[in-house]
Amino acid sequence: MPRTRTIDAPAFEEQLERNKELKRADVELLREWCSKNPHLPSDISDNELALFLHSNYYKVEPAKASLDTFYTFRSHVPEFFADRDPVESRALRKMFDTLCMITLHGTTPEGYAVMFGKLLDCNSANYNYNDNIRYFGMSVDVLMHEKGSLNPGLVIVFDVEGASLGHAAHFSPSSFNKFLFYLTKALPVRLKALHYINTSSVMDFMLTLMKPFMNKSLMDLLHLHSSPESLDKFVPLHILPDEYGGKAGALLDLHKSQIAKLEAYRDWFLEDERSGRVDESKRIGEPMNPTKLYGGSRAKANLQKLDID
Repeated sequence: MPRTRTIDAPAFEEQLERNKELKRADVELLREWCSKNPHLPSDISDNELALFLHSNYYKVEPAKASLDTFYTFRSHVPEFFADRDPVESRALRKMFDTLCMITLHGTTPEGYAVMFGKLLDCNSANYNYNDNIRYFGMSVDVLMHEKGSLNPGLVIVFDVEGASLGHAAHFSPSSFNKFLFYLTKALPVRLKALHYINTSSVMDFMLTLMKPFMNKSLMDLLHLHSSPESLDKFVPLHILPDEYGGKAGALLDLHKSQIAKLEAYRDWFLEDERSGRVDESKRIGEPMNPTKLYGGSRAKANLQKLDID
């Protein structure tokens, strides 16, 4: 029986019509490959397969690799991809009160989607890095499925005002390593830029911790801004919340709308957690484990080798 994962998405036929780079034959090749890898979920949709082709610039072999990594990673990293009930999870509800992660309605001039984040509660005792990534992952899931292969890329903007050394103390290099691995090796989205605004000495300290895990390609996507004004070169200020000189609406209103959207997709998240994972007992060859997937020197080497377009 098909999974009841029903995020509103452009119909596959619509994507084929509007996206001339997307080929039905390539999707069928991916589906045939999935059928020969029984550890993967059994009912990956055409829209999902299109996402992996799009994120890999319509190259079938890289799409296969990232598809397998995507589902495998989500299966082996429960700290990011379990307990994703946006209504009942106490950890998530606390994080919803601690920071916002908003998908803005406008785009960059290139058409890239923009996600905007900011601390709402600056008390570092209420911050948890893994729950932050859990929240981010849910927001990106909704975005990439709603936009499908018609979204040319993603830009992330985070206001670090209010971040302190207390927040830095919650930073785990191993968790950051996992997050970067997912962001660059598995997530079927074309990452175009990471912008941090209202930066301070705390951000300099965080970068010192982060840089060992970031290759040159990823560093080239990183932009630091002492104020929002210089962001306008990359992201039109009018699409930002009112508090930043934009016209999108009040920050808290946008935040409430985003949480309401995640809650509306509760059934999707629950079903995805139940059936959108791999079964290692069915994997042909040796089963995968966290160390083989992203751990130790192999994960670091993968990050250093990766090129981001």
